[in-house]
Amino acid sequence: MLRMVDIIEKKRDGEILSKEEIEFFVTGYTDGSIPDYQASAFLMAIYFQKMTAEEQGYLTMAMAESGDQIDLSAIEGVKVDKHSTGGVGDTTTLILAPLVAACGVPVAKMSGRGLGHTGGTLDKLEAIEGFHVEISTEQFIQQVNDLKIAVIGQSGNLTPADKKLYALRDVTATVDSIPLIASSIMSKKLAAGADAIVLDVKTGAGAFMKTLEDSQQLADAMMAIGNEVGRTTSAVISDMSQPLGCAIGNALEVKEAIDTLQGKGPEDLTELCLVLGSKMLLAANKADTEESARAQLQEVIDDGEALRLFGAFIQAQGGNEEIITNPNLLPQAKYQIDVVAKQSGYISGMDADEVGVAAMLLGAGRATKEDVIDLAVGIMLKKKIGDYVEKGEPLAVLYANKEQVDDSINLMQNHIYISAEKVASPTLIHSL
Repeated sequence: MLRMVDIIEKKRDGEILSKEEIEFFVTGYTDGSIPDYQASAFLMAIYFQKMTAEEQGYLTMAMAESGDQIDLSAIEGVKVDKHSTGGVGDTTTLILAPLVAACGVPVAKMSGRGLGHTGGTLDKLEAIEGFHVEISTEQFIQQVNDLKIAVIGQSGNLTPADKKLYALRDVTATVDSIPLIASSIMSKKLAAGADAIVLDVKTGAGAFMKTLEDSQQLADAMMAIGNEVGRTTSAVISDMSQPLGCAIGNALEVKEAIDTLQGKGPEDLTELCLVLGSKMLLAANKADTEESARAQLQEVIDDGEALRLFGAFIQAQGGNEEIITNPNLLPQAKYQIDVVAKQSGYISGMDADEVGVAAMLLGAGRATKEDVIDLAVGIMLKKKIGDYVEKGEPLAVLYANKEQVDDSINLMQNHIYISAEKVASPTLIHSL
């Protein structure tokens, strides 16, 4: 008979756990028969002793199977999901979903709300008047078959084991354990029913993983889990030492997504979407090489098909598709306030997290789950690392619904660094 104390001891001593032992823990902790104090000891043992790819696969599948699992088999074609480990100004889903769908790859996306700098994908989409994310599973599947694209909120009882374990990790100093992070992320992806997964693992000051080495370890762990359980999984490591693109804030990011789908978006955001989109087309067997995948993506930008599909997707989910030709229909902030440079020189660095906090203070994000987001507000960067700026020239524009924004201005001025020497802009893609 299995006993939790024996499993804790085994992992404490660095031994490899069996599928049955890991499933026993996940089932028992989810149903409450294993108490927090034993689960805490077990998490700490994993923190110090790590896990093999096989153990991580067992843990991930046990968490994915702890609640509802979405069956996407009624959707034709290879369903490819993209996951980003998060950052500041990460608008990629809004661009990638229509871009990849326009190439014939079904995008059945379940997204969450944001907690932090700006809203999540759902919050951003709700900046579009009338758009609703609550549609039935039947409607969701039908829409993906018809249009190749739908985005809904995470509903039902997905990965309850992960929810409980995540809350426990938060208060037991075991959040930054790569096996636990990787299995947490991948359990949600597997429960959501994708056939293949493309991971965008961020690295740098504005990322969860601050160093390239840690980001690579997390990417390797997640790829190992996905491939261990039979889902084609690939990863890209991308820069988050400064915000991605120029827009930080919900309506502003929707407008930036529209610009990018028209081929007029920021260079870094466009490039990352082409890289990730190419991986998604390859995973769906829609292209044989990254070059041909990229050419397909560029074609649907150039001929307007990706933008047209974005409009059709918005309309299908109740939104006003006229925003794609008239972005001024998006929520507008009352004030636009310049953040000016205090000296001339080159932008040598910026603390992406602090820029994100400046946006949150304007109302673009949530400090707590209960906070209400102001969808109109946010920040548009006018300069990025490597750019030259004159004293008194705008570094950024704050879009605000209040006149008193000194906290956000001070954060921006104190965390965007200017030097006399020219600095190269950071490498966007670190690993493919």
